[in-house]
Amino acid sequence: MTVIDVSPGSGWWTDILAPYLARTGGHYIAAVGDLADPKLSDEARKGRAAFEAKYVGHPQLYGDVTVVGFGRTSGPLAPLGSIDLVLVSRETHNWVTNGFIDKAFADFHAALKPNGVLAIEDHRAPAGADPAKGDGYIPESYVIDHAKAGGFVLAARSEINANPNDTKDYPFGVWTLPPTRRSSPFGQPPDPAFDHAKYDAIGESDRMTLKFEKA
Repeated sequence: MTVIDVSPGSGWWTDILAPYLARTGGHYIAAVGDLADPKLSDEARKGRAAFEAKYVGHPQLYGDVTVVGFGRTSGPLAPLGSIDLVLVSRETHNWVTNGFIDKAFADFHAALKPNGVLAIEDHRAPAGADPAKGDGYIPESYVIDHAKAGGFVLAARSEINANPNDTKDYPFGVWTLPPTRRSSPFGQPPDPAFDHAKYDAIGESDRMTLKFEKA
């Protein structure tokens, strides 16, 4: 399979998928920060550089890893109809403003082969919640509706990543929970006095797990 991993971060999925694809005749593509975007943050530029330094140019371990720019003004992710699977792990909540979610789904739809798979996992907000709230959660119905509008069919859904103990009302959003365990607002140093115990007991977030196919 040829797989696009969207915004792979430090490479949690890369460590699993790239070696596997290399051994099975596949190809791993990372959709990362778009260097052609003048508004791309310094943090995103540094993140892309760190990813490339770790994974690109090490074929014996990771195979022929390719990177492609992905963002609000980026071009095609791959030649039309050439991708088997697009994986999106905990990213759709970042795409709510300025209609970016629709641009993203259009990019995925164009890249995927007929009946290609779009796999989405994300922190699940309560039904009817504001998707632009900014706490890291997004309603499952919002994701499904926008995917369908982008030409996808919901093929399957799973509760494998559900967590009924997640109350979704934390001082620093979903990032209060593990594995992030945030103890202060964004941009501020950690609070050594913050009590993580009750949040650690909840565990990781309640997550939707959705499989779409290109119609």
